[in-house]
This record gives sequence, structure tokens and C-alpha cells, in this order.
Amino acid sequence: MLASYSFSASWLTPAPVAAVADTVLDLERYPEWWPQVRAVAKLGPDTARVLCRSALPYTLDLVLDAVSREAPVLEVAVSGDLDGWVRWTLTPVDGDTRTDFAQEVVVTGALAVSSYVARPLLTWNHHRMMRGCEQGLRDRLSVGR
Repeated sequence: MLASYSFSASWLTPAPVAAVADTVLDLERYPEWWPQVRAVAKLGPDTARVLCRSALPYTLDLVLDAVSREAPVLEVAVSGDLDGWVRWTLTPVDGDTRTDFAQEVVVTGALAVSSYVARPLLTWNHHRMMRGCEQGLRDRLSVGR
């Protein structure tokens, strides 16, 4: 049986929904604003390979396939070291955007065996990555505001 994880995060991004959606959909530029996303390679019009590394000395190798590219709900299927989905729900709030992130995945590959005993550490690592996302997205979209 594979280890499964469900994550969620929510924050207010100081930009309109369209700007947040454009930034979230532009995977190739993630390394410019999301410190834990180390590299992105476009594999097709709706598919990209993404390498992520947070605090732990392990780089996740993921393939993201777009499921929904229309705000308010943006979703990708995830495969590679994780298998599942990621969903962004964007809600306008007084000119800004409530940004809700949800992820449900199972761990595959080399990390799967250790994911049972390392669950607290992997959860902490994920939360650290999401703090980087939140701050990076806010910083990127608040420029010029």
C-alpha cells in the first residue's frame, strides 16, 4: 500500500484573479518566483516536467498534466515521484485573490518506502515549500502595485 498525503493551504494574494491565474498557469516561470521549484521543462502544450526540492536533500521529479486551465479552478494531474492531483481555487476578494491550494497524492518510487516513517518530516518539508510558494507569489504579483 502506498503512502497517501492530503495537503491544503489558503492565503490572500494581492492581485486580481486573472493575474494570479496567469502566474500559476505559467509553469515555465515557476523557478523565477517559487524558490523550491528548481527546474521546469515543457513537454507539450499542457504537460511539463518539474523538479522540486525544499529543505530535505531529495529532489522530486514530477510530470504535471493540465486538467483545468480555466479560473476559478486550475488543476493538474501529477505523476512521477508523486501520483495524484493539485488544484488551485481562485476567488476574488476586494480586488485581491483568495488562493486555495489543495493536493492529494500518493508517494511512489524511491521515496515511497521511507514515506511511512518519515511522514512528519515530509509533511514539514511540504509546508515549507508552500510557504515559499505563498511568499513568492505575493512578491511577484505585488510588484508595481
